[in-house]
Amino acid sequence: MNTTLVIMAAGIGSRFGEGIKQLEKMGPNGEIIMDYSIYDARKAGFNKVVFIIRKDIEKDFKEIVGDRIASIMDVSYVYQDIGAIPEGFSVPSGRTKPWGTGQAVLMCKDVVKEPFAVINADDFYGAEAFKLIHDELVAPSHSGGKYNFCMAGFKLGNTLSDNGAVTRGICVTNEAGMLESVCETTGIECVDGRIVFDDNGADLTADKDTCVSMNMWGLTPDFFDELEPRFTKFLQDIRPEDIKKEFYLPVVVDELIQEKLAEVKVLETDGKWFGVTYKEDKPEVVASIRNLISEGVYPESLWS
Repeated sequence: MNTTLVIMAAGIGSRFGEGIKQLEKMGPNGEIIMDYSIYDARKAGFNKVVFIIRKDIEKDFKEIVGDRIASIMDVSYVYQDIGAIPEGFSVPSGRTKPWGTGQAVLMCKDVVKEPFAVINADDFYGAEAFKLIHDELVAPSHSGGKYNFCMAGFKLGNTLSDNGAVTRGICVTNEAGMLESVCETTGIECVDGRIVFDDNGADLTADKDTCVSMNMWGLTPDFFDELEPRFTKFLQDIRPEDIKKEFYLPVVVDELIQEKLAEVKVLETDGKWFGVTYKEDKPEVVASIRNLISEGVYPESLWS
């Protein structure tokens, strides 16, 4: 069965400062985090990559990663743009950024016709997570919903940055390992050995083993049938004060679960996440990749 890896690489990355964080060189031969994700995905059995990018980074993107990957896998591009909205809508005055991860994935509806995984471009997930997602897409272990999806579930303590707060999808699962809800939670960080976050002004704590989503989903093409009308509804509900509001992929998945339209199998992994939420994260990422190479997880030259 053909399976596709969809990589969301259109983020502006304002917290990263100058430059395009998805294209920062991390490996010993100029590899970026996406190289390692694609390497792991290809090894797991994915045979196509779709890059979601912005038009203004297309030239650099192709030179740094796209053209190289096209020599070993089938590659397609789709473009996320603030103006890519249904007929009858207009971009609110003052809005400068695209509409979030839900809109990004919606851009793939004309090129993705097979089961697919979705990941962030600047997150390292590890080989185990790609293997779990691929195998579940090829041979689903459940069929109880109109839509049957899956998600890589990471332990919160394995997904934090030493350089500031992060946003994670806090998950609730049932005894069968099915996702019951996912809530995008901001401001999560480790302070004096405790994981804390802010919930509408109330300081709360979380356990390091709490299951979280890192935007690594296993979906099927019929997901677009739900994504498109929900994006339209999102735009209909936008108010003038909501010009920065985003259409989040996890929110759509959660809606489908609450409406009892979808089942989402949570595939738990002990993998250690790392990424470049902040520019100060880069040295740790470089060191982590170097350690994985020394342990034999990756070759020194990834694509030779």
